[in-house]
Amino acid sequence: MFNKILIANRGEIALRVVRAAREMGIASVAVHSTADSDAMHVRMADESVCIGPPSSPQSYLSVPAIIAACEVTGAEAIHPGYGFLSENAGFVQVVEDHDLTFIGPTAEHIRIMGDKITAKDTMKKLGVPCVPGSEGGVASLEEAKRLGEEIGYPVIIKATAGGGGRGMKVALNADEMEKAFLTARAEGKANFGNDEVYIEKYLTTPRHIEIQVFGDGKGRAVHLGERDCSLQRRHQKVFEEAPGPVISPEERAAIGKTCADAVARINYTGAGTIEFLYENGEFYFIEMNTRLQVEHPVTEAIFGVDLVREQIRVAAGMEMSFQQEDLQINGHAIEVRINAEKLPNFAPCPGRITQYHAPGGLGVRMDSALYDGYSIPPYYDSLIGKLIVHGRDRPEALARLNRALGELIVDGVDTTVPLFHALLQEEDVLTGGYNIHWLEHWLETNLGDG
Repeated sequence: MFNKILIANRGEIALRVVRAAREMGIASVAVHSTADSDAMHVRMADESVCIGPPSSPQSYLSVPAIIAACEVTGAEAIHPGYGFLSENAGFVQVVEDHDLTFIGPTAEHIRIMGDKITAKDTMKKLGVPCVPGSEGGVASLEEAKRLGEEIGYPVIIKATAGGGGRGMKVALNADEMEKAFLTARAEGKANFGNDEVYIEKYLTTPRHIEIQVFGDGKGRAVHLGERDCSLQRRHQKVFEEAPGPVISPEERAAIGKTCADAVARINYTGAGTIEFLYENGEFYFIEMNTRLQVEHPVTEAIFGVDLVREQIRVAAGMEMSFQQEDLQINGHAIEVRINAEKLPNFAPCPGRITQYHAPGGLGVRMDSALYDGYSIPPYYDSLIGKLIVHGRDRPEALARLNRALGELIVDGVDTTVPLFHALLQEEDVLTGGYNIHWLEHWLETNLGDG
């Protein structure tokens, strides 16, 4: 087992890893920019190293600075959290070249799954169901138009290297193809330095279902059920739950086994999430995230496992502490993402926290790095906390969420808490009758966001 690990991240996820390491008796090293010198993860870690100015490319994305921090502190392994360098294959290679351990999958697996065309082709070969679409990149508008007719409209054009909703455009018919195709290519080039795109069938009312998998890197893997992440704004998840309210036990077992078998065959290491669109009883692969997900706590809640602890164990060469038959679902869990944003336009709202009180009680977990007097810097993502609730069933989890939201106090900045109060009044949310387009339609109608 490691004696010391470095956490190449910030905020609540860095704090989450610090806590897991402490329970395991492992010393932790926090890295931080000058803007984060008073951050909670810096205060809670055993050691901290300033790695640069506020700008992410000069700090949290600076590979030389992170490697140097390992060298000066004697850290043996690096946990990347999510975001930043967590899915950067080049970074993983550098880590390995310096005889350090990356707590996550191999550079090869990150590289394969980081390219959406390669990922889709790989998953097809592994028996994972995929959305009908182009076999590879689409090089010309003429080819795009031909594929649109073959696949059948509507279709979605996606940047090969895209993510976070960027480089994705829908063409409802042939007349819209040219604009969608050229825009997706331009966004891919501007945001990711790669203008290659591919085309898929656009499903009209799907749900976003993701399967949590975990592999030991030696040909053994398990699945930990699914999460329903269909409530999204501009392709960003805001409300996640497990298990999914419309997935049957038979469907869960079948798609879970398919995913676990797939990652076992490629000797995948650590946590990963295979994401699908689900419509009319069918699953269609869209991408694989080769890291810990923001919403991992809902899976931890219903299975009673610590995924970060398990990541560290497997990275250290230990066996997984559970087998598939050990993983039985207990109850229902929901997570909502609390952002420092001003409604109705969701504008980032950095500033000083004048009062903070986390909700508590049975079945309530608040993952946040906030504290009274903390100043949220303007340089990073606006996520400031994740409220997770667990109940015996979905109605109890919803009631617990409503109660916990009422207890949460974040004064000094605007937050998205009022959004969740409003959503809990909606029948479709209470019954689970929503799809990936529901929230955007609701926001446009109720908040004028669109």
